[in-house]
Amino acid sequence: MRASRRPHLVWAAAGIVALCASLAVAVTLGPADIGVGDVWSVIAAHLGAGTPAADVSPIRDGIVWDLRLPRTLLAAVCGAGLAVCGAVLQSLLRNPLADPFVLGVSSGASTGAVLVVVLGVGGGALSVPGGAFIGAVCSFALVMLLSHSLGGTTDRVVLAGVAAMQLFSALTSFVVMTAADAETTRGVLFWLLGSLGGAGWSDVWTTAAVLVLVLAVCLGYARTLDAFAFGRDAAATLGVQVARTRLVLLCATALLTAVLVASAGAIGFVGLVLPHAVRALTGPGHARLLPVCALAGAVFLVWVDTLARTVLEPQEVPVGVVTSLIGVPAFVLVLYRTRRAR
Repeated sequence: MRASRRPHLVWAAAGIVALCASLAVAVTLGPADIGVGDVWSVIAAHLGAGTPAADVSPIRDGIVWDLRLPRTLLAAVCGAGLAVCGAVLQSLLRNPLADPFVLGVSSGASTGAVLVVVLGVGGGALSVPGGAFIGAVCSFALVMLLSHSLGGTTDRVVLAGVAAMQLFSALTSFVVMTAADAETTRGVLFWLLGSLGGAGWSDVWTTAAVLVLVLAVCLGYARTLDAFAFGRDAAATLGVQVARTRLVLLCATALLTAVLVASAGAIGFVGLVLPHAVRALTGPGHARLLPVCALAGAVFLVWVDTLARTVLEPQEVPVGVVTSLIGVPAFVLVLYRTRRAR
């Protein structure tokens, strides 16, 4: 009876089980012919819970511990972060089409990465993720400056984000078309479409730490986000400090999006589709919505990445391509369900 009264707890428990199972299975899949027992013996050995099998070579050990496991964990963290950012922005901006890239952060990150790869900005001292993060921060700063100078309302934030997105997309295209050779262009394009191929343990720890921080901040503002559903004026009458709350949450989601894009490139549709699907299961309350969104996003992107690296093995498909192929029909289905519910 208690479980039936609290369906979000059921969905959260199901999400945790699904995530653990997904991680356990995904790490055993890949083009390298490594048995399930060998995979788990390697992981157990690195965790201090056993010794690897005698026939596991250092190369296979590296494939499991240095390639597959951090990539799978990074996919989970990125999926969780994108879904949480999408849910927060859709409520904060009162726009069902808002996603983590509405603030132009993705386009700015792309420009920063291209400047490092193609033009060598930073003189070798700046990595691609570092350049992407700096570009994302610059783009977000431009959006905040434009929106503030135009009045600071919600629609101005969205319009400023669209303007910044178009500006940085044009800069990226210009640099690639005028300065990159064919091989560099192919590599940049693959990163722009989203790729977890370069995942390392430092990426996992950095993105996970930022995700935990931002999720804690957003959960602290859960009741405030519920008030935003009634509009800016209604939230103000309920005692919400609208301007400060919006600034804090916009900065938090922009920071998380910048870190995720710097690590994995631009992966679309996760933050757009999943919040709508989860909201239909848990209801609109953000204290329930955000944790389940994080779990759903993690499970979704783990399996998308697994599909991307195995469906055409040994060739790899950009993760963003797979999310778009799955996300478009899923989003149309959500729209139809929402229309029938009304």
